[in-house]
Amino acid sequence: MPAIRLDGKALADIVRGELKLKIDRRTAGGHRPPGLAVVLIGEHTPSEVYVRNKQKACEAVGIRSTLHRFPADIKQRQLLDVIAELNAHPDIHGVLVQLPLPPQILESAVIDAIDPTIDVDTFHPINVGRLAAGHPRFYPCTPHGCVRLLQHYKIETAGKEVVIVGRSNIVGKPLALMMMQKPTPQNTAGCDSTVTLAHSRTPDLPAVCRRASILIAAVGVPGLITANMVQPGATVIDVGINSVAGKLVGDVAADVWDVAGAMTPVPGGIGPMTIAMLLENTLRACELLDG
Repeated sequence: MPAIRLDGKALADIVRGELKLKIDRRTAGGHRPPGLAVVLIGEHTPSEVYVRNKQKACEAVGIRSTLHRFPADIKQRQLLDVIAELNAHPDIHGVLVQLPLPPQILESAVIDAIDPTIDVDTFHPINVGRLAAGHPRFYPCTPHGCVRLLQHYKIETAGKEVVIVGRSNIVGKPLALMMMQKPTPQNTAGCDSTVTLAHSRTPDLPAVCRRASILIAAVGVPGLITANMVQPGATVIDVGINSVAGKLVGDVAADVWDVAGAMTPVPGGIGPMTIAMLLENTLRACELLDG
């Protein structure tokens, strides 16, 4: 029997509808609408597509989105000056710089330059530290999308063994923190799970993956996770988005649908949820800054 489809697109539609109602109420009450500034460097087709999708989603819920586009040869000092201006702009409640960046720009310098109170991607070390301590200001967008999808479909996480394949700062590490933490009123995304963070140097990766009640793939390798690596009935979250012969595919092979109990599709799984969580963070930043 094929796995239950965990429909991220449908849940993202619900989240966006709820956000639109909240933003409409805020603006009707005389508050400024939330403002999101997106910085895009150079010409990178996946980034351009992702930014367009973000802008459309912002417009649909009433968030003012501005795009700041710069050539690939921009100097680091110039970019940091732009970020400083955006930090100080009274109508901006969220700033994100679309990754990847050209080689002359140090990613950590850019991340550090964004004011933590408007760091809606949740990459700044201060916000990562707050997340690690269980007192998040915001949740990282893709990890939060994974957790919200699990919560929406009432997939039990407490005490369950979770294996995350991929240790990036964007997905793997922050998601591991969220999955292992105790849920509290201040940390509603805590999952009480037992977490293994696996990666390319993990011995016998198939055996490690088979231990998981919840298996999350976030490495960017098409079809890495195959049916023989999945415990029958496990929940499989596919974070990977890869282009193969012009088609979007995930990190999880198609044969896993016949083994898993529940699984996210690619596209239509975590991608839409990532954008929905970005919108949610932008509204939260607006509420924290403007009341």
